[in-house]
Amino acid sequence: MFRIRKFGAAVIAAVAVAMVAAFPALAANNTQNGLVNVSVNNVSVLDNARIGVAAGLAATICGVNVGPVAVLATQVDATGTQRTVCTTASGPVTLTQA
Repeated sequence: MFRIRKFGAAVIAAVAVAMVAAFPALAANNTQNGLVNVSVNNVSVLDNARIGVAAGLAATICGVNVGPVAVLATQVDATGTQRTVCTTASGPVTLTQA
């Protein structure tokens, strides 16, 4: 009986250690939410927008195809790195993570 308790305690301890080790990795992956912001010259034009909507607006402002802008918006959402789509007479059109 003592061996079973000792084995059970060891299994529970191992699972607890594995969960504690995995928690930071899980938390680090929760930054991607599918939402980005669009700004023109540091003036927010669209906040917390889905990638497709934000890409469509930025592409329209810049006069470019939406496909590459959607890829860029997806990268912004995944990495959190601000990206400039184009520069207009009013200033740069940027995408940031929401």
